[in-house]
Amino acid sequence: MSLLMDNQFGELPVDKSVDTKFFLESVAYLPPFFDCLGSKVFVPIKSDISGNITKIRSVYDKDPAKYATLQQIVESEKEAYGTEWPKVGATLALMWLKRGLRFIQILLQSLADGEKDENNPNLIRVNITKAYDQALKKYHGWLVQKIFKAALLAAPYKSDFIKALSKGQEVREEDCMASVRQFLINYTATVDAIYEMYTTLNAELDYSV
Repeated sequence: MSLLMDNQFGELPVDKSVDTKFFLESVAYLPPFFDCLGSKVFVPIKSDISGNITKIRSVYDKDPAKYATLQQIVESEKEAYGTEWPKVGATLALMWLKRGLRFIQILLQSLADGEKDENNPNLIRVNITKAYDQALKKYHGWLVQKIFKAALLAAPYKSDFIKALSKGQEVREEDCMASVRQFLINYTATVDAIYEMYTTLNAELDYSV
């Protein structure tokens, strides 16, 4: 589980504020996750996540003290951009980034919960489909949805996915899933906190691409 366990997210404080520096350091290691899914159709999501991380980092680097937490970035941009907000800046980048992070979370949680196609237990198509339907589908137009439907049919075998997550090392499935559950504790809390912030600040947009 090198890909995930080597770069775990930190525990959130009581107020659920997300430290920008540590957040950016943690998510920087996630784009290669999509290489583990095998299909090139996931390359745009990988690219989108990388691009949004870069946009958030560029804002943070301008004033690390002012933008110490993700909440401070979003609230500062709300004040600075006026009616253009939240369609601009790091606020928009984080909005899309959190959806990619949610996709990863739902996929991993589904696998950790043992959800599977009883007729094809070594496929992860069921898990990827659930993650896509819940995290991304509503924000994609029919053409993008069609492309992803094709990708889901090409989903890798669970054994190949686990090996890819483990950077080519042979690991037992139960050991891998135990590591996934450990990773998900702080990761899920972080993603949930970002979603909660967007709801509280009324920063969520529902347009599709």
